[in-house]
Amino acid sequence: MIDTLLEILKASGADGYAITDTTTLAYEFYFIKHELDQNRVRDVEHVEVTVYKKLDDGKMLGSASREIYMGSTKEEIREEVDKLIGRASNVKNPFFELRKPSDFVPEKSKEVDVSKIAENFVKALSEIPETDTEYLNSYEIFVEKNIRRFVNSEGIDVTFEYPSSMVEVVVNAKKDNHEIELYRLYHAGTCDKEALTKDITKVLTFGKDKLVAKPTPAIGKTAVVFSTSDAASIYTWFADRCSTAYKYNKFTDFEIGKDIFKEVNGDKVNLKGVKELQNSSKNGDFDAEGAVVRDISLIEENVPKNFWGGMQYGYYLNMKDSFIVGNFEVSGGSKTDEEIRSGKFLEIVEFSDFNVDSVTGDIAGEIRLGYYHDGDKVTPVSGGSVSGNLNSLLKNLSMSKDKSQYNNFLIPTLTRLENVSITGAE
Repeated sequence: MIDTLLEILKASGADGYAITDTTTLAYEFYFIKHELDQNRVRDVEHVEVTVYKKLDDGKMLGSASREIYMGSTKEEIREEVDKLIGRASNVKNPFFELRKPSDFVPEKSKEVDVSKIAENFVKALSEIPETDTEYLNSYEIFVEKNIRRFVNSEGIDVTFEYPSSMVEVVVNAKKDNHEIELYRLYHAGTCDKEALTKDITKVLTFGKDKLVAKPTPAIGKTAVVFSTSDAASIYTWFADRCSTAYKYNKFTDFEIGKDIFKEVNGDKVNLKGVKELQNSSKNGDFDAEGAVVRDISLIEENVPKNFWGGMQYGYYLNMKDSFIVGNFEVSGGSKTDEEIRSGKFLEIVEFSDFNVDSVTGDIAGEIRLGYYHDGDKVTPVSGGSVSGNLNSLLKNLSMSKDKSQYNNFLIPTLTRLENVSITGAE
């Protein structure tokens, strides 16, 4: 089918094209407690094509994309390509060049053993230390082996293989006649048994404490410690604002060589884009446009050093060697865990939803479970919400020396922000 599609595209009126052909072999398992309820295997292929059309004497470039379904006849493919060219003619973006091939020759990628990865997840979840009152209600495991081929009209033709996994876990906790559920969703490439077991074991404790939690007091402003995957949203704010798309569209005021903040009293951020993180689902030699992926320093001591992103916005900003970063690493901070967890603070471990607006910097979230440290005792609390703005809160940032990984983000295990606004539930 790809050969037929290429033949049609070359003979069409398109001024450029890109094809992404992804074949996925997936194993899925559905458990109720630890009894397998059902399982299935998916073996599918998706082909997406993008066509480009020069407009206004080459000053503008239109584009349009869609999936070409497997089994389409030659005539059906030709009709779809003609429709795409028509649609692309109605879209006007400033002209940009498509990615060109490089001289990079990758090592042969290690073949993904999807059955072994699935087996490791099943084994890890079967060994969680449960009790009669805190236990796994159910879990679902999805493991994929993806083979992606990217071809464009400039001569790029690369193929790479990578794993992608997702695990959904429902934890139950009960006391007397009261029972609750806590939900966790984990994304990864391969299985990190130790990290998964450690996190779910914590969730079992969270469930137990949620049953006896008190209403969150009207604290006003206090220090807040983030110790779960929600902390990754804070560092995503930095990553997004280092993207060429954000820069071109004026969603970020980051400038290379200029401090992000003035009058900083806390830890400063060092952010890198890294080619590979163990167990990440975003590892690979090439990005989605066929660009070679490499390690890159994005922020050093709160000073932006580079922007990352696809060819379009990189071309507009004269950063034509930019590429799409898949993995991000934040250097550890200056504090020990004990120093982070000192004085009065609220450690929030469960949100109904925690949101960080990458454009405005506003944060907000409803508290499902937190631990209020008032200096003398620790009280599990629930209800109320947090709010604030990272543009001011990050000037007093504290980060632990130790780090934890959440799929494609490696970040400090503990993140502390001062003077966060807390609306109590009392």
